Amino acid sequence: MIERELTVSNRLGLHARATAKLVQLLSGFKCSATLTAKGREINAKSIMGVMLLAAGQGTQLKLRVDGEDETAAADAVTALFERRFDEDS
Repeated sequence: MIERELTVSNRLGLHARATAKLVQLLSGFKCSATLTAKGREINAKSIMGVMLLAAGQGTQLKLRVDGEDETAAADAVTALFERRFDEDS
C-alpha cells in the first residue's frame, strides 16, 4: 500500500473535467485507489465519489493505492496533480 499527500493546485479544483481525467487515468491500473479529504474517504475510481469531495484549489488530499501496480498508479496520479491536470496550456 502506498499513501501520498496531494494538493489541488489547478485553479478550478476537482471540477468535472479534472475528475474525469483522474478517474480515466486510474481505470487503467489494477489496484484500488481512495482519496481522503475533509473527513471523507471515497473511491478515487468513481466520478461521483470524487465530485462529492468538492475539492477546490488548495485542498489537501491523501491518496491511498493498494494492488498489483500501486507504485505506477501513485506516480501517475502525482504527476497529473503536479501538471495541474494539463489545464495551464
